[in-house]
Amino acid sequence: MKKPALYIMANKYHGTLYTGVTSDLLLRVFQHKNGMGSEFALKYGCKILVYYFFFDSVTDAITAEKKLKQGSRQRKIRLIESVNSEWKDLYAHFFHSS
Repeated sequence: MKKPALYIMANKYHGTLYTGVTSDLLLRVFQHKNGMGSEFALKYGCKILVYYFFFDSVTDAITAEKKLKQGSRQRKIRLIESVNSEWKDLYAHFFHSS
């Protein structure tokens, strides 16, 4: 899935959060799940995709990431829970047929 995306990974419900940007969400999440993500995500076991949002350009995704990272942890939690109140792993949604 090659489209710019902002995403948040977690290690558990209300646990440690990792925020990132990618041009290939499925590949990047696969990398996180298999120990090939960032050092931070690897150290804290952030392997659950709890939020993502696609953008038209990488520039827009990076701008949104910077803004989100400047905000509070509570803001990130509210964002996650606005679309994923149970903190389910959204990665599986890409593999379910309609």
